[in-house]
Amino acid sequence: MSLHSGKKRLFVWDFKKDSIVLSGLCSHGCCANSWSSDQSKENVKFSNVPDSHCSSKGKYKLGKRGYSNWGVNINYAMHGLEPTNNNSVKREIVFHSWDMVSNDEVYPSGSPEGWGCPCISNDMFLKIDPIIKDEKTPVLFWIF
Repeated sequence: MSLHSGKKRLFVWDFKKDSIVLSGLCSHGCCANSWSSDQSKENVKFSNVPDSHCSSKGKYKLGKRGYSNWGVNINYAMHGLEPTNNNSVKREIVFHSWDMVSNDEVYPSGSPEGWGCPCISNDMFLKIDPIIKDEKTPVLFWIF
């Protein structure tokens, strides 16, 4: 999240190949800004407080695959592993797609800001979903 939200800043890393296999845009939480705006595209604020609508820094373990009201209607529960994100389940923070997130970089504009969940484009999610779904070991998701 230290990269501008209009640039690719979600990276799928393959530890066996020691390389990036996919990259794309990723939205963050709006906090006190207007939902779906890009007001904090260069200066993301973070919070672990319920109802803050902010994203939370730290490492997460992706959990159960479930139904989403957004994007391609699939999400993954996010289990915070650090004090900076340990309210993620209570806050209902999930990894999902969103129709408003572009497939392509939109810089100098930013990605739309949601209510704290990391969101990617539908097309990107359809590429990542089989990787996560087929993985036998827990998937690490790191927001920094």
